Amino acid sequence: MRLDLREQSRAYMPVLEAHPDLTESAVRTWHGRMVNEYASHRVFNELASQLQAAGLDAADVAKCREFAAEEKHHGVLCGAVVEALGGHAHAQLPEPPPFPAHSDVGPLEAALRNLLSISCLSETVAVSLIGAEREEMPEGPLRELLTEIYADECGHANFGWRLVGQLVPTLDAVAKQRLSAYLTVAFAHLEHHELGHLPLESQPPAHGVVLGLCSGAEARELFYATIESVIVPGLDALGLDGTGAWAGRQTVAAS
Repeated sequence: MRLDLREQSRAYMPVLEAHPDLTESAVRTWHGRMVNEYASHRVFNELASQLQAAGLDAADVAKCREFAAEEKHHGVLCGAVVEALGGHAHAQLPEPPPFPAHSDVGPLEAALRNLLSISCLSETVAVSLIGAEREEMPEGPLRELLTEIYADECGHANFGWRLVGQLVPTLDAVAKQRLSAYLTVAFAHLEHHELGHLPLESQPPAHGVVLGLCSGAEARELFYATIESVIVPGLDALGLDGTGAWAGRQTVAAS
């Protein structure tokens, strides 16, 4: 699929100071974000359909579809930064992987697996990483744009934690054990994905924060801190074995 956001993105272009030494890296970074954010809309649309099939409240299904629209808009906003830096907000979207149906379990448990993976893991990590980037970025139009994305990501994460907080306690012990076993796989995939997007060789100069460039090593450190101090304790508090799942992901990664 050919993604062309040039016309839409130009309506949101922030006025940025010139930093010739950062431009190439910044265009590459924001272009990658544009693709990832826009492609994420499919995940939330699929999740909304799964929540509907599981009989969840119509308001929650509708909210999930709103998240899909927000992810598209995030792609447009990231494209606006690309255009403002002199790049081009278009790309060839990769073929998306099949959305996990988890047909080995019932509709509610299948939906919970994806809700945990998407909102409680991926989106919670996104909140942490974007929040840190936002804190380091000086006041200005780019920080305002990033703040809009950050606020939406907070909503996506909070949505998942709220729903699993309501639904997981209704499961029996066997279902909770299955969810905990699934989390081992989800953690392994999350780690592989995030480290792939946080290369250690990424070491921009200190002033790179003005365009949202961050140290790969520092971002990795924050990633692990988020998992170990926020996500794992949150899962444990739900009655799932978050601690064991996080420790066990190394076995999955090695297999």
